[in-house]
This record gives sequence, structure tokens and C-alpha cells, in this order.
Amino acid sequence: MGLRDRGVEVKTPDQVDLMRKAGLVVGRTLELLRSSVRAGVSTAELDAVAEDAIRSAGATPSFKGYHGFPASICTSVNDEVVHGIPGGRVLAEGDVVSIDCGAIVEGWHGDAAITIAVGSVPPEVEALMVVTEEAMWRGIAAARPGGRVTDISHAIETHVRAQGSYGILEDYVGHGIGSQMHLPPNVPNYGKPGRGPKLVEGLALAVEPMVTLGGKETDVLDDDWTVVTTDHSWAAHSEHTFTLTATGTWVLTALDGGEEQLGRLGVPFGGR
Repeated sequence: MGLRDRGVEVKTPDQVDLMRKAGLVVGRTLELLRSSVRAGVSTAELDAVAEDAIRSAGATPSFKGYHGFPASICTSVNDEVVHGIPGGRVLAEGDVVSIDCGAIVEGWHGDAAITIAVGSVPPEVEALMVVTEEAMWRGIAAARPGGRVTDISHAIETHVRAQGSYGILEDYVGHGIGSQMHLPPNVPNYGKPGRGPKLVEGLALAVEPMVTLGGKETDVLDDDWTVVTTDHSWAAHSEHTFTLTATGTWVLTALDGGEEQLGRLGVPFGGR
């Protein structure tokens, strides 16, 4: 059974270029939000900044209206892991907030997330953020043409486990992306290598480890969206959209295409 028979979408170079346009909108919006996060700002204010930035760039927010989601970004604070709805919550010194952002350009999607500290946070929280982001990069770096999806999963888990006693969410995973925000295949953040669909040129994936200072168990709040840790341990979330090209790996939502981080990890850069 081929990739397309499994519902896996393989993009043409022109389609990847459109995804890069969407990815740049996402990347620039997240950098704007990074500079906007501070004590005293509400998550609704961050959402307004994001929607204006996305629409001003000629793009459409991926999240707004998606299965009824009411906002343009997800803002998840402290023990909220993912899918937090922006609203009246005001950020305070010492909080951490993960911001997940998606944009559509001419029908093609980009999706990425960052976790930001509001002022100073305890060393263990700072370490959690670093471990989560690095695990994402290690996962992307493990992707090679002819490899398998769970090569990414295994690299993420291996890095996290080597850093200490962290929880890795299993019920929420990365995903294929392209003409829709969520496509096959799923990209778990744990598991053995060598399994799942083959990695080929033109396959685009959103890699997004979600890591906690405690356990992996989660609950969903009464808003039917916000995912929180059952043990109320704090969490971090990092995400990028990437693809494989004829010359290497291209991180479509990174402003430099991932060239710096990929180079650090010895991975050929495939941007154009």
C-alpha cells in the first residue's frame, strides 16, 4: 500500500512553496507574540495581536472556527498543556504560556508553537522549556528520506528521557499537514524507530512534543478544549512544520528555514 493509499499527502515543490509562505506568516506572528508576552497582558490581547498579524499578511487563521474553536491562537498557561482558549486570563510574573499558531495561504497550512516564560521562572521550568524545544529539533533531525515516521518519535523520547524524569503526553501527537491542518500520519512523541509510513520528499509533518514536569495523564476542562495535566504539573510545548526536499530538511515555520539548528545537528538544509 502506497502513501497516497493511506491518505498521506505528498506535495509538489510548488505546493511546498505555498506552505513556506504560510509557515513564514506563522513564524513571524509567533515572534511578534514573543515580544508581546509580559505580565499584565491578557491572553485575549495576544489573540488580537495574532489575528491582526495573520490577516494583515494576507493569510487566514487556521484555528478560528476549526471544529468551533473561537480564537486565532491557543494560549495554554502553566499546567495547561495545549488547546487553551484565549480570554480574560491575565499573565503574571513567573507564568509560562505556550502559544500555538496556524495560518493558511492559498489553501495551504503552516502550524507551529512556542513556550514563553513571563519574566523569571524557576530553574526546573526553564529546563523543561529547553528540553522540550531541543526534543523537537532532535525529532526533526532524525527524519531522513527512506526512514519511518517513528524515527522522529524515538528521537524525541530518547532526548527527553535522557534529561530527567519528565512526562511525555501520549494522547496528543504531531501530525501530517498541508491542504488541511491535520492529516495522516500521526507523529507520536514516543516509541520505537522504524515504524509507520515511509519518509519521502514532499511529505510535510508538524512535530510537537508536549512535555511535563510530572506525569503524562491529562484532563480536558469544561470548555471542551483546554488540556491540563491531571497532577497539575507544569508543561511545555514546541512545534514546527517541516518537509524533506531533494537537498535536505526544510523547516517551513522557522524564519531561517531551520538552517542554524539543522546545521548544529549535522542535517543537510533543504530550503530554497
